[in-house]
Amino acid sequence: MGANLADLVTDSAVRSPDAPAIICADRTTSWSELERLVRAAAGGLTARGLLRGARVGLLVSNSLEFVVSYFGVLRAGLVAVPINIGYTEFEVRYLLEQSGAELLICDATTSVVAAEATPGVPIVQIGSEDWRRLLVGKNPPPMTPTDPEELAVLMFTSGTSGRPKGAMLSHRALGANLDQLAALDQPHAMTAEDVVLIVLPLFHSYALNGALGLVAKTGATAVITSRFEAADALSMVAKYSATVVTTAPPVYTAWLAQPGLDARLSRVRLLISGAAPLSGRIFSELLELGGLPVWEGYGMTEASPVITSTLVSGRAKPGSVGVPLPGIELKICDEAGNEVDDGDPGEVVIRGGNLFSGYWPDGDDGPDSDGWWRTSDVAILDHDGDLRLVDRRNDLIIVSGFNVYPREVEEVIGMLPGVTEVAVLGIPHPYTGETVKALLVASDDLTSDAIVAFCQTRLARFKCPTVVSFVDQLPHSGTGKISKGSLRERLRLEVEAALAQAQSDAAEQDPAEQDPAEQDAAERDTSG
Repeated sequence: MGANLADLVTDSAVRSPDAPAIICADRTTSWSELERLVRAAAGGLTARGLLRGARVGLLVSNSLEFVVSYFGVLRAGLVAVPINIGYTEFEVRYLLEQSGAELLICDATTSVVAAEATPGVPIVQIGSEDWRRLLVGKNPPPMTPTDPEELAVLMFTSGTSGRPKGAMLSHRALGANLDQLAALDQPHAMTAEDVVLIVLPLFHSYALNGALGLVAKTGATAVITSRFEAADALSMVAKYSATVVTTAPPVYTAWLAQPGLDARLSRVRLLISGAAPLSGRIFSELLELGGLPVWEGYGMTEASPVITSTLVSGRAKPGSVGVPLPGIELKICDEAGNEVDDGDPGEVVIRGGNLFSGYWPDGDDGPDSDGWWRTSDVAILDHDGDLRLVDRRNDLIIVSGFNVYPREVEEVIGMLPGVTEVAVLGIPHPYTGETVKALLVASDDLTSDAIVAFCQTRLARFKCPTVVSFVDQLPHSGTGKISKGSLRERLRLEVEAALAQAQSDAAEQDPAEQDPAEQDAAERDTSG
C-alpha cells in the first residue's frame, strides 16, 4: 500500500476488481465500484474547498455510505472524526468544537441531532442533493503524496471520567496495526477468501480499523449490519456464509439464547471477541454449543487498536487475551516504571509503530522519547506468558490501603445463577476511605445478603461489596461495554442529592429537637 490508508481500497480493487467488498442492506458492492465511489467522494470533498488536514465529522450509521465517506475523507488528505450515532446534540457539538471540524456528514437517522449540534458547520446528509453532487462530480482526487505521519483519524476516547480526549491516529499507526494483524498465520486473522460479519459500530476503533481496515488490507468481504438484532445477525451469518465474526461479548451472549446455534455457525472458522472482557462461562458455552473457541484480544484506541490476541499464540483459553502482535513490545511495570516479577500485577506498558501521536491538539501524553506508552491497564502474565487483564488503574478501589480490582469482584458475582450483568465501583466510606458497591441486573430471587455471602466464600473481606443495588439496566457504550463513567456520574448526582436533602431536613428541624452536638456544629458552620 501507499502511505495513505485509503490506498488499501485501490490495492484490493487492482487485485480483485469484481470480488465483493461490502455487503449491506442486501446490496453487494465490488472492490472496483468501491474504489470508484471513494475516488468520487475524495474529489467532491476537495472541490468543497477543504484544505489538507481539515477535520470532517462522520455521524453516520453502519452502511456502505459510511465506508465511502471514511475512505473518501482519507483519500482527500482530510481527517476523519467518527462520532457515536447515539450521542446527544450536546455531546456532538462538544466533539465538533474540540476537533475544529469544518464539515459534518450525517444520515437520515442522525440528521436532527446533526442540525441542532452544528451552528456554523456545513452538513452533508447522505441521500441529499449535496451528497449526490459529492459523488457524481468530475473532480479528480488530490494527487499530493501523503506523509505517513499525517493525521488520518481523530478518535475521541470515552475515558473513565471527565470529557473525551481525541487520540491522534496517523496513517502510519493505523497501517502498522493492520500489518501486525496481517502477519498472523496460525490461524490467519483474515484472508481474501473470508466473509467477515461486522455488527459493531464503525465509529469505534475496533470495528473501524480492526475489522473494516483489515478487510481492505486483505481484500476480504465485509457484511455490515446497520443495527444489531440477535436473530437477524445470525441469519446473516448463514445467508452470506460468513467465515469470521469479529464482535464484542454482548453479541455472543445474545446468540447463546438463539436456537440452532451450531448449524448457523457451521461455516465460521473464527469467532473473535474484543472491546470488553469475555466471561469464562460464555467462552465455555460457545465452545459447547457452537463448537468453536472464541479468540479474545486486547486493545485501545491509542494503539489503533489491537495490542494482543490469543490468535498470536494459538491458545484460546478463558480469561486470556493472548500475547502481543508481531512488532509490539509489552512489559508489566510498577508505578516507578520497573518491571515486576512474573505473575505479579502491574501496569501494561507498550511500544510499537501502531501507537498514536498523542492527544489532540498538541500531542500531549503520547509515547515517551523511547517510544513507550503507559496504558493505565493493570495485568499479569500467566505461566504460559499470556496476558490476563486485572483492571483499569483508574478503576482501582482502595479499601484501607488495599487495592481492589473491580473486574475480579465482577467475575465472582457473575458466577451466581440469575446474574445477568454486574458493575462494581468504589464509593466513599468514612472509615476505610472507599468501599465496594455492586450494581446488578439479576433475577428477583437474589438478595443482597446472598450476594455478599457468596463473595465472602471467594474473596478477601476487604474485596467484598458492602453495598448491593439491584437495577433494571446498566448503561452501555456503543460496543456494549458497561459505561463506568456514566455510573460514576449517576452516583455523584445521587450523593449530591442526598446531601442537599440532609441539609434541607436539618434546616427544617426544630432547634429544640436537634441533638445538642449537631446544633453546636451547625452554629459553628454558619458563624464563619
